[in-house]
Amino acid sequence: MFYAVTIALLATMALALARAIMGPTVYDRVLAVNMIGTKTVLLMSVISFLFGRPDFLDLALVYALINFIGVLAVLEFFRVRAYDRSGDSEADGS
Repeated sequence: MFYAVTIALLATMALALARAIMGPTVYDRVLAVNMIGTKTVLLMSVISFLFGRPDFLDLALVYALINFIGVLAVLEFFRVRAYDRSGDSEADGS
């Protein structure tokens, strides 16, 4: 049963990777990368249970925190970049 869960997680990660490559907007791509990170945490938890290694759960939690902070940083970068572009276009028109 846990092998089926592992295969399902890998399949959803492949679909999220396809969305990250084909996403029409930047926000779709960031959401897909965040989903890949979340599925990676779930996969690490399942592998931790299968191999009887509870120390992998600590690594999964650290990875989840890094994923969360990384997504916030990328979204802030794109927000500031969009704000700068809108400010530059108004300055050029004056």
